[in-house]
Amino acid sequence: MPDVGFVNLFAVAAIALAAPLLLGLAPRLRIPAVVLEIVAGIALGPSGLGWIEPDLPVQVVALLGLAFLLFLAGLEIDVHRLRGRALRVALLGYVLTLVLGLAAGAGFAAAGWLHSPLLVAVALSATSLGLVVPVLKDAGQAEGGLGQAVIAAASVADFAAVLLVSLLFSASGGSTGARLVLLAAFAGLVVVTALVVAAAGRSRRLGTTLTRLQDTTAEIRVRAAVVLLVAFVALAEAFGLESILGAFLAGAVVGLLDRDSASHPRFRVKLDAIGYGFLVPVFFVTSGLRLDLSGLLADAGALARVPLFLAALLLARGIPALLFTREFGARRAVAAGLLQATSLPFLVTATQIGVFTGLMTPVTAAALVCAGLLSVLLFPAGALVLLRSRDRAAVR
Repeated sequence: MPDVGFVNLFAVAAIALAAPLLLGLAPRLRIPAVVLEIVAGIALGPSGLGWIEPDLPVQVVALLGLAFLLFLAGLEIDVHRLRGRALRVALLGYVLTLVLGLAAGAGFAAAGWLHSPLLVAVALSATSLGLVVPVLKDAGQAEGGLGQAVIAAASVADFAAVLLVSLLFSASGGSTGARLVLLAAFAGLVVVTALVVAAAGRSRRLGTTLTRLQDTTAEIRVRAAVVLLVAFVALAEAFGLESILGAFLAGAVVGLLDRDSASHPRFRVKLDAIGYGFLVPVFFVTSGLRLDLSGLLADAGALARVPLFLAALLLARGIPALLFTREFGARRAVAAGLLQATSLPFLVTATQIGVFTGLMTPVTAAALVCAGLLSVLLFPAGALVLLRSRDRAAVR
């Protein structure tokens, strides 16, 4: 047996259990559990009380959590709805986001806070689809025109952000041109794999076998999804790309092929159970353990970066939502802008890559993550107020 201990992993798992439980006992405290998980990691980790360390077992499970988080994010994307005007507006909005993000990144670089304005622009460009969809459902807007427009914009933003980080800032090194060639080859393998899986899925004998084994201890569909996830992550790393791209595409492929869930209604629930029940919370708590909050709090100038990063996030993702004004009105466009500016998981991922590659200091990374935490706390609540006030006005 390797000489490793599980005390720290137990503490992290306990935080992952306590966070949603406490929020469930206090329903009026409407904040996502992920915020409490990261804050608890900060408070109990090296930057706080120093009770928990991100040792090897914690790091390994957190890495699996990151992969599963991106897998589940890819699973959220409905490729069949990304078409027509919704897709055109989403693409235009994302280009505008990158322009605004580059402008903000250039200003931050001029202040000496970071070395790559482009990395900050890409980090600011993502929207947390997993946090936005529940808000739209709570407001009864998920299936309406505005909800579908926001989901399309968030889907394009998430996919493009993961792709750009993998292409431009991979920790494996190499020129961008070389990575572009490798990316094309990797995409070809992904397409071939998807076609092979789709062809196999049309086999009646295989379909019968999958149905027979899916709810037994074999859990055959879950095992197949995990194999696809690990295969794509390994392929991405073999091609010198970021593993998050492989995880994200694995989820997108499963979502694309798994259109009819009538014969296996519990499949996605089981994937959520693995991810959100164990692996993903460990990633978020560990992100809090790694956050250099002490360096951020030690310097008032560094702490001032947090509201500036929050403003940059709101402008970069919020202003493109003005494209919805003609179709949905100003109030709902502002609500869409707040939802699009809600971002945390990708900010955590991008800042970790930035610190690892030396393009971002730990203090700047901590400021960006804190801005993401504030966006999750403030922006969805503001969007709900705007959407519900409009609905009340319509009733009158």
